[in-house]
Amino acid sequence: MYDKKRVIALGFFDGVHIGHSALMRKVLKISHEKRLTPSVITFDAHPQSLVSGKTVPLINSPEDRAGLIHRMFGIDDIIFLHFGKETAGMPWDSFIHHLTREFGACHLVAGRDFRFGRGGEGNSDLLLEKCGKLGVGCDIIPKVMLDGVVSSSTYIRELISAGHIARANAFLGHPHVLTDVVRYGYRLGRELGTPTINMCFGDDVLVPAYGVYATGVFLSETQQAYSSEHIGLPGGQNSANRLIGVTNIGVRPTVADAGRVTAETHILDYDGHLYGHQVRIEFHSHLRPEMKFNDKNELIAQIHKDCGHARAIMNSI
Repeated sequence: MYDKKRVIALGFFDGVHIGHSALMRKVLKISHEKRLTPSVITFDAHPQSLVSGKTVPLINSPEDRAGLIHRMFGIDDIIFLHFGKETAGMPWDSFIHHLTREFGACHLVAGRDFRFGRGGEGNSDLLLEKCGKLGVGCDIIPKVMLDGVVSSSTYIRELISAGHIARANAFLGHPHVLTDVVRYGYRLGRELGTPTINMCFGDDVLVPAYGVYATGVFLSETQQAYSSEHIGLPGGQNSANRLIGVTNIGVRPTVADAGRVTAETHILDYDGHLYGHQVRIEFHSHLRPEMKFNDKNELIAQIHKDCGHARAIMNSI
């Protein structure tokens, strides 16, 4: 049984792009007008992964999705439902009843292409019709376009995979984000005079194309615990907390579990130990592709060039 009356944004919200932002703004407007709790209901895994049996690489982890929604819109009430066989097999109208009965949904907001219920049989038209019969408010948000292209998670995944970070960020409406706990590596960066923090990501999380990027780095002294059912986040970080980083994406010999894609980030003007701490990386610009160097001196010279380039870019933002 629900503990509050809510206006709820419905969707998977991978990437939290500019189309999703339109939903969030509508939720905030309605919550203010009707004095309802602004909320988001999403899923812990991409529905298509269960339906097709193939992993859909996600733009963000569930934790990063929740963090983006909180930092961008101030929404704390973020509910993650487990997407398993029971959820996948639920009739579309039962799903709406579930939202009203269990979560106190008084108003629902969804995108025009939102599908739900068994076999994706529920759509925005059925949602509107059913909400009308139940006396539940409902708004359907039209697709959002940029440069004549519909903003979609699928398109943004393609851009990130190709390393087109600037364009991906334009459709996201914010820098692409990856958060993870810093792992131990072989410390070769420290030997070169440019120590790095090493981060690994699961196969279900998309990382940018191999190469070097100018990044913003946000440090967290404490790790936030997330549950699979309900996530509420404390205050987010802003640009005043941002450090400048140069991040190399690739399969590097500097990680213990070689063969996995890692992000190695050198943080400019920072000297500290971050092993075991959670760090957020925001990607702003692709500097260059991966390069093979003849010797360490050539590599060190290029790293210093990358640092100067990244500093100039980040200081202009």
